[in-house]
Amino acid sequence: MRIFIAAVACVFSASALAVSGQAPPATGWAARAIVMVVDPYGNLCTGTALARDLVLTAAHCVARKDRYEVKVYQMDEGITVHSIATHPHFNLENYSKSRATADVALLKLDRPLPDVIVPATVALPRRVKVGERLTIAGFGTVADRSAEGLGIPRMASLIVTGKPGSLQIRLVDPATRNKTNGLGACTGDSGAPAFDIAGPRESGAVIGVVSWTTAAANEEGCGGLTGLTPLLLYRSWIVDTARRFNSSVQR
Repeated sequence: MRIFIAAVACVFSASALAVSGQAPPATGWAARAIVMVVDPYGNLCTGTALARDLVLTAAHCVARKDRYEVKVYQMDEGITVHSIATHPHFNLENYSKSRATADVALLKLDRPLPDVIVPATVALPRRVKVGERLTIAGFGTVADRSAEGLGIPRMASLIVTGKPGSLQIRLVDPATRNKTNGLGACTGDSGAPAFDIAGPRESGAVIGVVSWTTAAANEEGCGGLTGLTPLLLYRSWIVDTARRFNSSVQR
């Protein structure tokens, strides 16, 4: 059973190890592009800076009409989200029923992120293959039904499994392969980037967004499968929406 993995202030649906379980702290390029997306109720997701004032995240993280902020690790002050664009094909009902949907959103900030953030690039369109390694990085929790580790950036190298397509990619810990709980996304890692480390850029580029997770053997929780929304079909929308945001600001 898949679970919604945006962090909730008091209630957690998580299990065992995650990006933030036994995974190492995020470092280098994997750490410099990620930010926290928060709402007034303490819900937390992960996002990726694509420009100094533009953040990519999961659409389900910002589905409510609310006031959102972006925060940088170890900096208390948040930056207000000025505008939100969710992909027009995102369907919250389909998402809640564990159906593949365009779980992608862009956030335009009302002022630039600090220089400590180094924006990432979006990977060139391509289909991944079973056995490929992708790196995910996020701010999720480390323990089952706990806030432990929430807000600390961590990263993990996972492999593609199942039948990857244009609507969904599944990742698994190569050491446990969904038989026992291992590394993977967990509560707070929704919207986190999956970096294409096999691409031409040494620093990796974002090829997918973390959307859902399971515990081992497809049970509810974390540590089994990590589900991505690949950007293969949505790259042009991201580019066009970023241009539209910039155009509206310039006017």
